[in-house]
Amino acid sequence: MSETVWFEAPMRADDQWEKFEALVRGDCSDLFDSVAPIAGARAPGRLDVMGGVADYSGSMVLEMPIAQAACVAWQWRSDRKLRIRSIGPDKDGGFPSVDLSLDDLLRPGGFLRPIEEVHERLTSEVHNRWAAYVAGCYYVMLAAYTKFSEGRADMRAGELGANILVSSDVPPGAGVSSSAAIEVATMHALNEAAGIHPSDLTLAAWCQRVENSIVGAPCGIMDQVTAALGREDSLLVLRCQPHDVLGHQRTPPGWRFVGIDSGVKHSVGGRAYTKARVGAFMGLKIVQLESGGKPRQNYLCTLSPAEFNLYRDMVPHEITGQAYFDLYGRLPDPVTIVDAGETYRPRDCAEHPVLENDRVKQFFGLMQLASARYEELDEARSATEPPPALDFDCISRAGGLMYESHESYGKRLDLGCAETDLIVTMVKARGRDRGLFGAKITGGGAGGTVAVLCDGESKESSTALNEVCDEYFKSTGIAPRTFVGSSPGALAFGARHIMRG
Repeated sequence: MSETVWFEAPMRADDQWEKFEALVRGDCSDLFDSVAPIAGARAPGRLDVMGGVADYSGSMVLEMPIAQAACVAWQWRSDRKLRIRSIGPDKDGGFPSVDLSLDDLLRPGGFLRPIEEVHERLTSEVHNRWAAYVAGCYYVMLAAYTKFSEGRADMRAGELGANILVSSDVPPGAGVSSSAAIEVATMHALNEAAGIHPSDLTLAAWCQRVENSIVGAPCGIMDQVTAALGREDSLLVLRCQPHDVLGHQRTPPGWRFVGIDSGVKHSVGGRAYTKARVGAFMGLKIVQLESGGKPRQNYLCTLSPAEFNLYRDMVPHEITGQAYFDLYGRLPDPVTIVDAGETYRPRDCAEHPVLENDRVKQFFGLMQLASARYEELDEARSATEPPPALDFDCISRAGGLMYESHESYGKRLDLGCAETDLIVTMVKARGRDRGLFGAKITGGGAGGTVAVLCDGESKESSTALNEVCDEYFKSTGIAPRTFVGSSPGALAFGARHIMRG
């Protein structure tokens, strides 16, 4: 029996915030040397239950905000300095404090620098690159309030520097969206400090622009929307066309989602993720040309699997970037760049999101069915009868869809890895008889975290999960981090004002 408890109860969001406030007033009080008030915000990471890399193709996705989160405090200062300090998981060798200037964002006279120039300024130094997620939020906010005809930033904020503290327990490279947590918490704190209130989805879209154009990572928008709009103990139901929130699905009684981090770092800027994304947009362009314009909105997932099959064999199984250019021209996505010397697999990369979108719809339907069946049985039982038993049919079928998704990551997208495959195999070996029903690699794949669907009421499932972690540690020498529990998104938690000590 395992002596290590891998799945510990997480800190509640309010407790985490109190700890952060104490940090602002205590150990980090020297950072806040201005007389201005201090605004703050909190945003969680996310566990990608279903949908993953199909987001940029317009898929429906199901995302759970996790208990781990980023907290940010923002205080204006009267000069043009941006003093950014970070406390939390490692930053790949980055310095914990970075000092920037508004001159990195604006030209003399308050004119915005071109976004490509800001990207270069904020990311050229490897040790300071992490600060681009924070300073980039300021640039994007200023750009949104620029006097368009002049290209000049709003002077109410455009001459102010800031003291900024970031504290996060969302581990980078684990595939649980540490970057989106920092972006959303920063943008929400900044908006509160500036006294502006963009719409919920605008805030998320601004954060995506930070990641795409300032940091240079070609991600979809599901991470930012989840960090901003997620609800505790629910899956955000999002159709990424571009960001239609369809609702929040409560976890059915007895269902439990946990994450097991493989310890293999994932990056949305990595070669495997980039190739998968490029391949999907190649497939989209070819289908558009062969079909006379379908799908018209640049989303593969507007096609059903049957519709995609009409054009599947017209999409090359393999093609070089140069051959693609010669035959088909530019991609229909401005942030996705083809490498002429790279070899891509557009058929598989385009087929995955179409099939994944169909799986997500089925999974969502099974969650709704499980909840409805439970409510019906619960209403019919007498006060002395025990609660309804777990619906093995719905949860087993949902788990099967997770296994299908995991296989497609590796087979079609080359986004699997030996370590995540090992975790999924270990979960599957214990199976439904021990309360483990499904598992899949999450987010951008190529490492990171495995999402597991299990019986939340069973002690046996907890024992089986600990065994998986023990066995993984013995097999790889990597101690897996785990993600348990959920928490509210930034908007549900609300921006806060921090009183000085």
